[in-house]
Amino acid sequence: MKHIVTGIIAHVDAGKTTLTEALMYQTGNLRKLGRVDNGDSFLDPNTLEKQRGITIFTHQAELTYNSLALTLLDTPGHVDFASQTEQVLPVLDYAILVISATDGIQGYTRTLWQLLKRYNVPTFIFINKGDIIGANPQMVIKQLQDEFSAGCIEFTDNLPAETIENIAMQDDSVLEKYLNTGTIDEPTIRSLIKQRKVFPCFIGAALKLTGVDNLLTGLEKWTTTPSFSPQFGARVFKISHDKKGNRLSWLRVTGGSLPAKAEVADQEKVNQIRVYNGAKFTTIQALTAGQVGAVTGLISTYPGQGLGINKALPSPLIRPVLSYAVKVADTDLHACLSALKKLEDEDPQLQVSWHPHIQEIHVQIMGEVQLQILQQLLKERYGIQVSFDEGTILYQETITSSVEGVGHFEPLRHYAEVHLLLEPGKPGSGITLASDCSLDILDRNWQHQILTSIQSKEHRGVLTGAPLTDIKITLIGGRGHIKHTEGGDFRQASWRAIRQGLMELKQKNGCLLLEPWYSFHLTIPNNQVGRAINDIQQMHGTFKLEESDNSLMTTIIGKAPVALMIDYAKDVREYSHGQGQLDLVFNGYQPCHNAQEVISNANYDPVADLPNTPNSVFCAHGAGFPVSWDKVPTMAHFPYRK
Repeated sequence: MKHIVTGIIAHVDAGKTTLTEALMYQTGNLRKLGRVDNGDSFLDPNTLEKQRGITIFTHQAELTYNSLALTLLDTPGHVDFASQTEQVLPVLDYAILVISATDGIQGYTRTLWQLLKRYNVPTFIFINKGDIIGANPQMVIKQLQDEFSAGCIEFTDNLPAETIENIAMQDDSVLEKYLNTGTIDEPTIRSLIKQRKVFPCFIGAALKLTGVDNLLTGLEKWTTTPSFSPQFGARVFKISHDKKGNRLSWLRVTGGSLPAKAEVADQEKVNQIRVYNGAKFTTIQALTAGQVGAVTGLISTYPGQGLGINKALPSPLIRPVLSYAVKVADTDLHACLSALKKLEDEDPQLQVSWHPHIQEIHVQIMGEVQLQILQQLLKERYGIQVSFDEGTILYQETITSSVEGVGHFEPLRHYAEVHLLLEPGKPGSGITLASDCSLDILDRNWQHQILTSIQSKEHRGVLTGAPLTDIKITLIGGRGHIKHTEGGDFRQASWRAIRQGLMELKQKNGCLLLEPWYSFHLTIPNNQVGRAINDIQQMHGTFKLEESDNSLMTTIIGKAPVALMIDYAKDVREYSHGQGQLDLVFNGYQPCHNAQEVISNANYDPVADLPNTPNSVFCAHGAGFPVSWDKVPTMAHFPYRK
């Protein structure tokens, strides 16, 4: 049988989980069709999911349809849990994007489309709720073609000539062949879908099982069985804990096989292998290439990790934008910290941190719904009651010009000096590393120690102490000592080199504070457009009016700082008397609109931040002594490149 792994993704309330139920019912995997709003859907088994009627965690289902074996991964639909959806995408062969025929493309749908493109996932589209009054599936397809790709084409059982012609027009070589022969063979169409040039669209109503068979037939006919390496490889996409507290590493094997008792991830041993179907599972002796399963016994795995021949993925695109202090009632702070660390194991984006000087725990959050879920999880799992203070914005820092930073670490019987070139990176690139240093200057082992040391911590900027991002760091020189240099010496020298370079840039106004921005999609009554535009301008946002067939409502799309727009939905509801709707989606980091105010309020002293000191340590007369960052260039042992 053909075996593929597909994920179902959607904007909240598009009917994603209902479609999953319908697919399982039609293939005989369910005897009764469950409903999300009734709290009895097969793939929302968690108590919180039943209570709220939304998918919070990714769940797995296995089904077969004729010659197709399908592993379904049902992902969260709410924007607050977008990071969990992003974790799943790299293990998919295909995605099914569900869009409501009444709502069309929503703000979060656009984010999902960007993520599908980022991870190069071929995509089928199911336009759901086609039976509801006011639904216009053909208008949605036109919207998809205008906004996303001309390759979004409706597929039916037998493709008519017009559809085949539209498919051919998505690739020049295929079009030329079509003009010569008047047809396209099925393997070519499968190839165009696999290359993300064609996106088959199906129309239906999952709740009434309409169009579900057509989608299944399309998946069977138009998908391609992936090929796999004979060498072992796997990708971790989720961490969870079962009711007994066992830690589960969810992964997909991308090459070779993974037998029980195998050693992976730094000699950790796989104890049990489970294949889940909803809340139930069966144990098997091995996962073969292409299969998805959850394994016990691994304690250091994390989402995005590559095992075997696979490398770890780069930092996720979706990141939290708010930080909250946790207020604990009648509970030991350290018990709460321990519980939060377990939840952070499942969702690394929480970034749980303990601040001993103020005796506070901080967590990083996407939005209000995630905050509520976190609160309920702590109460249900660990019996811990918490509340949160008002959220604060998560800023980042970058640089606008280049500098050579130097770090020197030479206490008695230790020695290391590192020279790093710091350059501005592309927006959203994070921190990238390179080496432009001769092996005659620093041998391969020393260079590896330096680059590994740089990767081993989150570096802080010198304006507010916010995380450093969008910067390229190149190793360009340094010096070690055969007898006195140890690995930790290069770690200290490289960290100090980064901070020393940042301090020089700060003097030249070469450091830049960044803040998170939202992409917004605002629909309001026509008589409130002037008020909305004025608000957006006051929030330092950018906007444009979108064409609409609705003569009573106007849609405004644009971007604005999170700090100013995070509470704007309440204002919209008030001045539009409940008629307006605001969709907000994280849209990356941009220069801060009130940087001087934020920097002044932070009152950050980069020299006093001892774990991130820019100063160096030199040695004279048998003793180490500190040297301030501005004096380091004149005392450096290795010559500056400039």
